[in-house]
Amino acid sequence: MAGKISGGASSKSDLRKEVVAARDALAPQERRDLSARITQKLLPIDAYRNARCVLAYMSMGSEFDTSLFVADVLTSGKALCLPRVDRATRRLEVRRVENADGDLTPGVWGIREPRTSCPPADIESIDFVLLPGVAFTPRCERLGYGGGFYDRLISDFTKRPALVAAAFSLQVRSQIPLAAGDQRIDLVVTEDSCYRAG
Repeated sequence: MAGKISGGASSKSDLRKEVVAARDALAPQERRDLSARITQKLLPIDAYRNARCVLAYMSMGSEFDTSLFVADVLTSGKALCLPRVDRATRRLEVRRVENADGDLTPGVWGIREPRTSCPPADIESIDFVLLPGVAFTPRCERLGYGGGFYDRLISDFTKRPALVAAAFSLQVRSQIPLAAGDQRIDLVVTEDSCYRAG
């Protein structure tokens, strides 16, 4: 069930702190269990099953653990793309990855990202995107971490792929503060529910 923003969480920064603190408070085993349940709901989604090229991300901290999802992308024979942060341009470089261990290195903010030796991906070949985020609404509005990296990436697609987020139910709020450039996504999957835009 979507929670309500408390009176003190009227700004994006306040809401980010509130949600990340709640996420951090989950015990590590509970976080792993919830992540496994969410992954089991992600894998049967038609848009994922039919995808040939998937853009995912490597989780950090108390985020939904993407490791099982990334492993499935590779074992199912799909092409895996992962983002690499370019701090100078404040954009994401998307690169092809064949090995989730050997092809990755710690990058900006300690997030594992593709090595520079990984080939650049053609973003127009991507047909499914798993996005990170801090908070979401049942209408599939998304609050990211504040850098605008994914909002800019989404606007770069000529043909919009399926945009999906995996999140713990505590990250779903009845409303979140939005700006003009914030991109809505198609689906938010939690351990309890699937929220579809529109």
